[in-house]
Amino acid sequence: LLWQPLANSMTSILQPKFHFAETQSFSVVDAGPCKVADEETDIGVDVGALSASCTRLASSIKEMKKAGAAPEKIQSAVDELHTLRNDLAAATVALESDEFENSLNRKLFDETVLRRMFVVPAFEIHGGVTGLFDLGPPGCALKANVVDMWRRHFVLEEKMLEMECTCLTPEPVLKTSGHVDRFTDLMVKDIETGDCYRADKLLEDHIDALLNGGTVVPTTAEEHRKVQRQADAYSPEELGSILVEYAITAPATGNQLTAPFAFNLMFGTKIGPSGTLTGYLRPETAQGLFVNFRRLLDYNNGRVPFAAAQIGLGFRNEIAPKNGLLRVREFTMAEIEHFVNPAEKEHPKFASVRNIVMKLFDRDAQLGTGRIAELTVGAAVSAGTIANETLAYFMARTQLFMVKIGMDLTKLRFRQHLATEMAHYAADCWDLEIFTAYGWIECVGHADRACYDLAVHSAATGVQTEAFKQLDTPVEMESVTLLPDRKTIGLTFKKEQKAVYAALDALQRDDSKLRAFEATLSTGEAVLHDGETAWKLTPDMLAFKRSKKLVQVVKFIPSVIEPSFGIGRILHALLEHSFHQRDSKDEQRVVMRFAPPVAPIKCGIYNLQTNVKFMPFVAQIEKLLTDAGITNKADTSGQSVGKRYARADELGT
Repeated sequence: LLWQPLANSMTSILQPKFHFAETQSFSVVDAGPCKVADEETDIGVDVGALSASCTRLASSIKEMKKAGAAPEKIQSAVDELHTLRNDLAAATVALESDEFENSLNRKLFDETVLRRMFVVPAFEIHGGVTGLFDLGPPGCALKANVVDMWRRHFVLEEKMLEMECTCLTPEPVLKTSGHVDRFTDLMVKDIETGDCYRADKLLEDHIDALLNGGTVVPTTAEEHRKVQRQADAYSPEELGSILVEYAITAPATGNQLTAPFAFNLMFGTKIGPSGTLTGYLRPETAQGLFVNFRRLLDYNNGRVPFAAAQIGLGFRNEIAPKNGLLRVREFTMAEIEHFVNPAEKEHPKFASVRNIVMKLFDRDAQLGTGRIAELTVGAAVSAGTIANETLAYFMARTQLFMVKIGMDLTKLRFRQHLATEMAHYAADCWDLEIFTAYGWIECVGHADRACYDLAVHSAATGVQTEAFKQLDTPVEMESVTLLPDRKTIGLTFKKEQKAVYAALDALQRDDSKLRAFEATLSTGEAVLHDGETAWKLTPDMLAFKRSKKLVQVVKFIPSVIEPSFGIGRILHALLEHSFHQRDSKDEQRVVMRFAPPVAPIKCGIYNLQTNVKFMPFVAQIEKLLTDAGITNKADTSGQSVGKRYARADELGT
């Protein structure tokens, strides 16, 4: 069978206590702009040029106001800008509708997923539990094939060091990483019923409904989208004010909501019968790789760069699980930690991906035009859009993987984290987002986490996490040594002085950060972080000693480039992109058009007659295929061959 990517989008897989759609079809329109700047609408409007005209005129109006131009001249320009923005909004909507509007028989999709057991609710006969799902035989095979492809594409091709670490994690590890204090979402409660909601998702859903309701003036739509894009980056106070401004209430009852407050998403437990050791089910797989860095470095003969990888379960006590596999409480992750010299983030295989074109939604565009740019990987790095070659290399490799398993390339984009979304230590972060019935969904994160993870674990345990680089010839280097004034620090920070010294020790091991800290301190004060707490230091607390010496071995704490894959979300998107209805009189004929490498069943076996003499031949063919490693399914029922083929199509054979 020939396979080709499918352009249709569809809704999620089923929730516990299934409620099918009342109508046979629905439309999906992207919630935000997603167009390349140089595209035109069918009526010949150059949207990119129109957007640029708006930007130039808006800038001109600002200059006119600063220069004290006549009010009537300013008003005339403002009126012209309003007209341009209305034209831009209409053209953008036309483009979005052309590319992203799709119709689908939602009820048929839901019934197919359930009946064919791709995904079913866990503990269904007991009523189910929100956010927990089981994979049936075809779903399990589909996942296994995707994971196998991931292992081949990344672990084998990139010569990664794969580990399998425990899911149960002691509290000190996650305290050090910051998860105990900061792995939270903002929650609100119905003041009458106590029902819990995730605050940023309430805001996002409300803005979706607002924009889709047809009551928003086109000129203000982009402002609402900007608020929506920053929903998970607001502080509790900021988010609370915005919820009030939008008059958002509890969806189920219409009651008022509490102010947003932090809710830790980790599942806690006690390790051992005494109950004295607190632990958590890991919220990510990465920490197991970080705490094993010394052994991994030794295994790799002390050479950097190298990458470690892990596939395993993560657990998050989500406030409001929804949308099938998109937001669940137990999920499979596939994570890579690529350790690299902070001063050498070039990648030896970068040339192999340099000319790959990616859709990039950078932070300036998100807060400005809301438009996507198409750039080659090489151009994106040269322009500084993507911070370095290694990060860009893994982004390109991720896109290649998605296409390989059957994703629709036109529905992939990379969105850069806003400054308010990134941790203080991160250098750059990009999410691969896949377009689904729920809009753009983050499925793979790509982060340059700098040296933070190894540094904090080293500071907490006293175990060195440095790597070494042997220079070809000795060079004279200047070293900077921190000399803390212990009396002043002790009097100033008292009980916190131990933590301050630990943070200073970590700073001493990162030369570039130490020099930057010194420069900031010379202006009057500098802020010292340990990942949990921040302290203000003044020049009287520290001195800096400089010395020069010949060096043949350079020590450094490696930076970490981390691609993190949500396998469940990828499966959801793959089901959406593969669902298809045959163009025939029988509209109920469904085909799951999986790419052959990930198809759950590679071959079907059918006897054309019901004569029992055929059965030994069917069994022989099954054995031959199985021995060759080809998954197969024999259908020897007495039904017509056409009906048996239809069943095979629904399974994606």
